[in-house]
Amino acid sequence: MTIQRQIGFWIAALVVAVFLLFALRGILLPFVAGFALAYLLDPLADRMQKIGVGRLGASLLILVLFVVIFIITLMILVPFAAQQVGAFVERVPSYVARLQELANEQLRPLLDRLGANGALPEMQTSVGNLISQGIAWIAAFLQGLWSGGQALLSIFSLLVVTPVVAFYMLVDWDRMVRTVDSWMPLSQRDTIRTIARDIDRAIAGFVRGQALVCIILGTFYAVALTMISLNFGALIGMTAGLLSFIPYVGSLTGLILSMGVAIVQFWPDWTMILATLGIFVFGQFVEGNILSPKLVGDSVGLHPVWLMFALVAFGALFGFVGLLLAVPLAAAIGVIARFALGQYLASPLYRGAGPVILHPKIEDRADLDA
Repeated sequence: MTIQRQIGFWIAALVVAVFLLFALRGILLPFVAGFALAYLLDPLADRMQKIGVGRLGASLLILVLFVVIFIITLMILVPFAAQQVGAFVERVPSYVARLQELANEQLRPLLDRLGANGALPEMQTSVGNLISQGIAWIAAFLQGLWSGGQALLSIFSLLVVTPVVAFYMLVDWDRMVRTVDSWMPLSQRDTIRTIARDIDRAIAGFVRGQALVCIILGTFYAVALTMISLNFGALIGMTAGLLSFIPYVGSLTGLILSMGVAIVQFWPDWTMILATLGIFVFGQFVEGNILSPKLVGDSVGLHPVWLMFALVAFGALFGFVGLLLAVPLAAAIGVIARFALGQYLASPLYRGAGPVILHPKIEDRADLDA
């Protein structure tokens, strides 16, 4: 088979896969969640096998413990989160009004000196409209995820089907990997295995490592903000930790929310306002210099902008299923794109058929690969 036919075959397979994903997106949630759960728990099952526990027993024990811990966590967090979210949403208009009032008090003397005192009402109106549009966009996006993923209709199947799917996938994981590996074209098997290992390393390194980063940061932010008696500190801290799955987004979101609440609550006590700022500065420092290098590593290759685009795009197209698939697909696309770029840079299409002719001004550049 020529290279053109191979490319055509894989493009056709990709088109079919995307079509099936889009057509069946309403029923895929429990199956995708079960597959993702099995993928995350497979290393633990492998370790238990090494100490003499059978694969069936290890899978059953791991899954039962996970489900029990998950249910207990939901029973503890969901009522608290629902109450806090409801109270926070109810207080948002008063917070916005108070921030506008403080801005009016602090900025009016400056604008008067600059001769632009008529610009303040327009600024307040623009900020208010921007906040309203932002809240409306977030609400519409979340509603789209909910309806797009048919979450309400899938709750029962998610709680019942997902553990069953995860159990069977976890039991048969190694056998499925060997079976899929045997289907690979013999002439390209080594290359495909290398790409698959890179994809697995990227997904595992980011998902498992970043999940630990989210838990640690969320706990730190929630405890620290609660200790300084910030209103809704626990909710803001947990939200910042959860959104830290996208690097920098969680800390920035938590900083904006907490600083807004802190200004309204503590003004004019700058000590508490700066303490709120210091919590997020310290958390960002720890994340960037200790947590992410140790837990995630530098070889993941998922740029925050690319990850954010993938989450928004796949979430809008496929609902909650798209959110589950966004990270692995983004990692896979990134690995394949880097491989394709490497092939292009090593090919005659980039280097040319003849010798490389250097420009006189760049002949002495040591970093140029001649």
